[in-house]
Amino acid sequence: MTELNGFLPPLTPQGSSSLVPKMPWYYSGTLLTVEYLTDPANVRAILPPDIDLAPEQPGAVAIVWADWQSCSTGGLELLDPVRAQYLEAFMVVRCSHKGVVYSRCVAIWVNKDFAIGRGWFQGYPKKLGNIAVTRVFNKGKATPKLENGGQFGASIAAYDHRLASAVVTLREPAESNGFVNGHKMLHSRFMPSISKDAGMSLDQLITMGGTDVEIGETWKGDAELHLGDSQWDELHSILPVQEILGGYYREIGVTFNGGELVEDRSNAI
Repeated sequence: MTELNGFLPPLTPQGSSSLVPKMPWYYSGTLLTVEYLTDPANVRAILPPDIDLAPEQPGAVAIVWADWQSCSTGGLELLDPVRAQYLEAFMVVRCSHKGVVYSRCVAIWVNKDFAIGRGWFQGYPKKLGNIAVTRVFNKGKATPKLENGGQFGASIAAYDHRLASAVVTLREPAESNGFVNGHKMLHSRFMPSISKDAGMSLDQLITMGGTDVEIGETWKGDAELHLGDSQWDELHSILPVQEILGGYYREIGVTFNGGELVEDRSNAI
């Protein structure tokens, strides 16, 4: 019998068709973040019953646009950049579990299938979307500068419906890019049983974070944010904006090489 290889399906004898290569995964990119406050009741409604609100600023939310270039060991994807470059945008809240404060992604859109595969493996609720964010280049007039007054725009759309748009205007260098997305992630990995009404074949609470983190230039400033809904996606209706806290830009490099199992409630059926 021929052995089938690959990290995620499809598995083949050579393993080259696998949607996602094996870990570790390396990321280099930029993050454009807008932080705001919503009613804590909105955050409570999007959390599982056994996960608590954060004890401080329980209504804080971050929406993050990420422009990534990623690869696995050896960096082969970098020479075929359609397999390396992608955009994503995600909503993050803070939560607490057994006295520990975590960040948790509650909505996310991405524009490449391999990023969806990696995300589902990690517990990110990724969906396909159309994401755009202003990029920085070193020369020319068709780029903002990392300086006071530099402006960045960003948007999210899915199924041809605009869900979010933002403008961040930089003011000054910063030590961090906010506090909402600053903890280890606490995510849920799940898959319903193939047997009807048999519960969850996979039901895990996991935590994870990056390693080998390298931080580049980080700026903070003012932000505008508009959220919307469609018949296929909820954003404004689940986490409406009450007050804008600020905007941030950051360059970052990070490695992902696995997480930790917190609880396993999977059904073997």
